[in-house]
Amino acid sequence: MQKIGITYWSDFSCPYCYIGIARLKKALAQEGLEAEIEMKAFRLDPSAGRKAASNTVTRFARKYCLTEEEAAMQVDSISRLGRGEGLDFRYSSTLFTNTMDAHRLEKHAQKLGKGERMAEILYEMYFCRNLELADRDVLLRAAEECGLERREAERVIDSSEYEKEVLEDEKEARSAGIFAVPYFIINGRIPISGAADRDSFRRALNASLGYSDGNACGPEGCRI
Repeated sequence: MQKIGITYWSDFSCPYCYIGIARLKKALAQEGLEAEIEMKAFRLDPSAGRKAASNTVTRFARKYCLTEEEAAMQVDSISRLGRGEGLDFRYSSTLFTNTMDAHRLEKHAQKLGKGERMAEILYEMYFCRNLELADRDVLLRAAEECGLERREAERVIDSSEYEKEVLEDEKEARSAGIFAVPYFIINGRIPISGAADRDSFRRALNASLGYSDGNACGPEGCRI
């Protein structure tokens, strides 16, 4: 079976990222395709603190100049989208904090071939269990659930390891003109911005299979 390569930029506190990756995986299953999925870091707020300052509804109201009632309706609408994908989505009670350490831990898991599983755990911790992703104990729990060696996870969390890689991901996004997430690139060629519906993902996946990196010629000459 041909395996598709998928890269996507995301943050663990981004609701549409969690919804988007869930839709993508369902599209892959429907098409009977396997994929190697690599997440790249894109922190929504690099200046966020290590403790949640307010609840999500209040934060929404302030950020988008809404009343608390209007914000609650927007947040609930997003939660319904998540629940529609089978996720235990509890967006209104999420606790927004800095995600640098969560991204660094995911990079460590990637190195060990467990990045995709780690991302699943961190999304679920934030949106379903409503845990603070800047909390050291929460991250160590994520490491254990992912099957990582605890002492190594402690060493990574207590250091600045992988911070350079996180910043490079964000720099790469800016250079590519990516200013919102999720942003997917399928087989290095087909971009999808946002949490597309499942049919859109299916079309993109199938279209990506038509590309070939074999020998070919074009107006500029032949690939050698």
